[in-house]
Amino acid sequence: MHFSIPDTSECSDESGAYTAFNIHVNGVAHCSVRYSQLHHFNEQMKKEFGQANLPPFPPKKLPLFTLTPQQIEERREQLERYIQIVSQDPEIVGSDVFNSFLNQAQQETQQAEPESVELDVFLMNGHKISVSIMSTDQTDDVLESIASQIELSDDFVYYFALFLVKKEKDGGNSIVRKLQEFESPYISLKTAEAEAPHRIVLRKNFWEPSMDNDLLDDRIAMNLLYVQAVNDIERGWVFASKDAHKQLAALQAKGSKKEYLKLARTLKSYGFIQFKPCVTDFPQPNCPVIVSAGNRELNFRIKVANNQVKEGVFKVTRMRCWRITTQIPETNGANGLGDDKDLKPKLEVAFEYLVAKDKLQWITIESDQAILISMCLQGMVDELIMKKQGGRIKRPQDRVKRSQSRQYLRKDGKTALPKSISAPGQLGTPDTNGDESVSAAQRAKESVRRISDKFSSVTLKSVSAGSSRRGPAALVENDVFEDSYIGDDDL
Repeated sequence: MHFSIPDTSECSDESGAYTAFNIHVNGVAHCSVRYSQLHHFNEQMKKEFGQANLPPFPPKKLPLFTLTPQQIEERREQLERYIQIVSQDPEIVGSDVFNSFLNQAQQETQQAEPESVELDVFLMNGHKISVSIMSTDQTDDVLESIASQIELSDDFVYYFALFLVKKEKDGGNSIVRKLQEFESPYISLKTAEAEAPHRIVLRKNFWEPSMDNDLLDDRIAMNLLYVQAVNDIERGWVFASKDAHKQLAALQAKGSKKEYLKLARTLKSYGFIQFKPCVTDFPQPNCPVIVSAGNRELNFRIKVANNQVKEGVFKVTRMRCWRITTQIPETNGANGLGDDKDLKPKLEVAFEYLVAKDKLQWITIESDQAILISMCLQGMVDELIMKKQGGRIKRPQDRVKRSQSRQYLRKDGKTALPKSISAPGQLGTPDTNGDESVSAAQRAKESVRRISDKFSSVTLKSVSAGSSRRGPAALVENDVFEDSYIGDDDL
C-alpha cells in the first residue's frame, strides 16, 4: 500500500484552531487526523511492537508556542515518512492497532454513524448484486456478505476482491484501486462519488492463471471467472485472433463456460489488467505506451516512429525495486493568471530492471494510475512469496476477532471504543506449525529496520528550479528479485 500525507487543513472546534493532516491511501483521501491522534496511535504501536522496532515519531512542541507554516510542513513530512515506513511491514499492517485506527479515523472524518443500508456491487458485465450491510462494515465483512448471498464457497471467497471503479467521460470504466480491509466500502464509495460516478466491482484477486484450476469445478466461482473473461476479451484487454474470436463466440452461444475459459487462458494477456494510455521513458523519453500487468510481468506496447508499435516485457522477478514519485506544480500562478486549480500533481512509477547480467536500468511510467500499477506489482510479488512458502489464499475462518477494549482518540480529545469489527488475515496463510513464542515486536523488528534503510537511501530526481517540487518517493524493494535470472543477453 502507498500512504501519503500530501497536505494539511486548518480546522477549529470548541477547543480552538488546529491543523489536520490528510492521510491518503493508494492515492485516495482516506481520513483527516490531528497530530495528537497520530501520537496516541504511535503510543499504542509502541506497546504492541516496542519503540526500538518503530521509526522515529515527530516530537511534541511546547504547548505555549504556535507552529509556524514551515514547522507544520516539517511535521507533515515527518509524519508522512513515519506512516510510509510502518505501512510497509506486513506484521504491522495486519495488526489490530493499525487497522482499527484507520477504520475509526475514516468513520470520524466522514462523520459516519452505523446504519442499515443497501450497497450495490457489480460484476464486470454490469450485473448488480444488492447486499444489506451496516454503513460502517469493513471490506472483508462486505465481501463475505456478498459471497454468502451468491452462495460462493468459503474456500473461494478471497480468490475475489472488491474494487473501486470510475466511470470515465468516454463511457469506459477504469479501475481506481482495490478496497482495503481497514476501510468501509459504503463510506469510500460515497466519498468517491462526490467527485465523479463510481461503482464497486467484484473481480478476481489473483494473478497466476493456473490458479483458475482451483475454481473451475465450483459453479459459482467458475461463473464469476467466466463473466470477467468475457468482459476482458470484449474490451480488448485479452488479445485474440479472428479464429479465436469465432471459437469463443461459438462456445459462448452454447453456454460452454468451462470450455470458453480453457480457450481464453491460452490467449495472450489473459488475466491482465490494462491501464489507461500513458508515457514512458523506455526506450527513449516521452514514448506513448499502453501498460498492462499480469502473469508475473508488466507488458509495454510502445508507439514509436511511423505509428509502429513495439512490445516490451518486464518480468517481476527482474525488478530489483520500484518507487512512486509525485511531481507537484508550484502554486504561484504558473499559468499567468494566478489560477492554479487545474495544475494537478503528476504521478510516476519507476522500477529498477535487470536488463542484462550485472546491468540495472531505471524505467519510468508517468500515469495517474501509477499507484495502481505499483499495487499490482506488489500483488504479484506477494503471490509469488505465498507460493514459495507453501501458503494458500485465506478463508473467512482465518480471520481473528479484534479487541473490543482498544481505545480510539477522537479529534476532540475524548476516547471511544471501536465498533465490533474483525481483523484481516494475510493474503497467504502459510501451512506452518506456528511459533507462538516469537513476539510481534521480534517479527516486525528486521522488516521495519530494513524498510527504514530503503527510505533513507532514496535519491529523488532533480527538478529545474521554479518549475515544480517532488513529494517523497516510496521505494519498495522486491523480495522475489533474482539477480541471476538472466545471462549476458540484453532484452
